[in-house]
Amino acid sequence: MALLDEYAISYLKWDHNRDLVDAGRPPRGEAGVHVQTMAVYRLLDELRKAHPALEIESCSSGGARVDLAILGRTDRIWVSDSNDPLERQSIQRWTGLLLPPELVGAHVGPPRSHTTGRTHDLSFRAGTALFGHFGIEWDLASASDAERAELRAWVSCYKELREQLHTGVVVIGDHPDPALWVHGVVARDGGAAVFALVAMSSGLSLPPGRVRLPGLAPDRVYDLRLLTPGQAMIGPYQVDPPDWIVAGVALTGRVLGELGIQAPVMYPEQLALLHLTST
Repeated sequence: MALLDEYAISYLKWDHNRDLVDAGRPPRGEAGVHVQTMAVYRLLDELRKAHPALEIESCSSGGARVDLAILGRTDRIWVSDSNDPLERQSIQRWTGLLLPPELVGAHVGPPRSHTTGRTHDLSFRAGTALFGHFGIEWDLASASDAERAELRAWVSCYKELREQLHTGVVVIGDHPDPALWVHGVVARDGGAAVFALVAMSSGLSLPPGRVRLPGLAPDRVYDLRLLTPGQAMIGPYQVDPPDWIVAGVALTGRVLGELGIQAPVMYPEQLALLHLTST
């Protein structure tokens, strides 16, 4: 509290990276986890009362302190120290069953992940972080001019879509091939949507078949376009991209939700970002 009083601190990351393996309370060793948890709540309440404009992020060994009470006292959750976008796809997919995108800290990391050693294209890293509280965790002095230009395009893309991503309805699609994941956010009025088609691994078939886009207003007509900044859709067999990528297409929400569109052929660990608008 003294540091917040003395300095103009606007952001606080409240971490709790210590497992309560010795959580007994003397002298008789009663369980102390509940008491400790309630004390954290009281502390955060006092911080909020004294500094109402303070932004607080809850973090605990990969998001372990995530519950409805902590959500009422913090502004977002840091769900994992892993910025590997392949792992993040799974982490954010299931965290999203409880938390909306604006409460999930998600950062664009460097090309090589510090936790897994895997390397990924910027489009996969940024496209994954887009569906969260978008940030950058990368020494940009080490980035090339081309990487910085592409990152600027992704930041502009996030700013353009932020209101929709942070106020819309999160949807998760089904696809018969477990290698292809589909998720997105549909505006509450049904007027726009953003979807990600994610190649998690090598697919079972070529081409990967149709992918359905759920949650759209069935009788509205949507203009569909590829939005992935800085990336030409490519795959391992130089298959021509679907016509909707080349020329665009306008389809009803019913057609997109029940019949779908032809998915592009992508290398594993690639992402295609789709933007739909309806007049």
